Amino acid sequence: MNTFFRRTLTGAWIVIFIMGGFWLHPVSFFLTALVLLTGTQYEYYLMIRNTGVKPQMVAGIITGITAYTLSTLVAWGVIPKRSFLVLIPMILLIMILELYRKQEKPFDSLSHTFFSIIYSVVPFSMFPFAAFSRTGLKSIIPHPDIVFSPGIIIGFFILIWANDTGAYLTGMSFGRHKLMERISPKKTWEGFIGGILIASIAAWFLSDWLGVVDKIHWIIIAIIISVAGTYGDLVESMLKRSTGVKDSGTIMPGHGGFLDRFDSALISFPVVYLFISLVG
Repeated sequence: MNTFFRRTLTGAWIVIFIMGGFWLHPVSFFLTALVLLTGTQYEYYLMIRNTGVKPQMVAGIITGITAYTLSTLVAWGVIPKRSFLVLIPMILLIMILELYRKQEKPFDSLSHTFFSIIYSVVPFSMFPFAAFSRTGLKSIIPHPDIVFSPGIIIGFFILIWANDTGAYLTGMSFGRHKLMERISPKKTWEGFIGGILIASIAAWFLSDWLGVVDKIHWIIIAIIISVAGTYGDLVESMLKRSTGVKDSGTIMPGHGGFLDRFDSALISFPVVYLFISLVG
């Protein structure tokens, strides 16, 4: 199987998984983001272990799953916001456990254990708050007792793909000026601008279908995704260079791992969520 065919087939399955999972029903929405969260955390910890530092992988992932589950239940309105207090003893326990692990550099271990929670868990834990108690694009399977719209998340990923496609095509065709060669030699300013244009055009045409916010806000979201998403790519490239790996994983043939595919989402979605929270 040649590289192009493998990348195309894997890319199609990624789109089906993301679109189907987030769009189908609130339960599949929860499970889809849970897979992405766990996958990105797991890969991060493995990459750090490649440097000789041993973060608390199991404790970090359990804390991440707990934080995301609490976020879903709070956003749904099933439990009160004070339920997040459960995370306090879990975080303290991670610090106490480090005392008994006898690592050569315990604070390196703690730093990376907690950074994964900030890097992966916080962005994905915002997903439920962007979907529950909102109206717009309806899920495929009806759920009459739950106010829920996957519109923001579906639109978010479509615009990420539109930006990536636009940046790739314009970069390949017209790219001359390097964006940040020290970190990512292939990225160009021409590709960056092309990504913004394609994502903005896609937002213009899709805004009425997606709903949740109005057309001009969707265009602003597209610009946010293009700018912050590019930084997300660069941050992950910096991480790979620091840990000495080519890809974050191998679970997606031709595309690398979870972090390779969803790195732009980790930086851009918190900014998108901040924006939609401010504009309502």
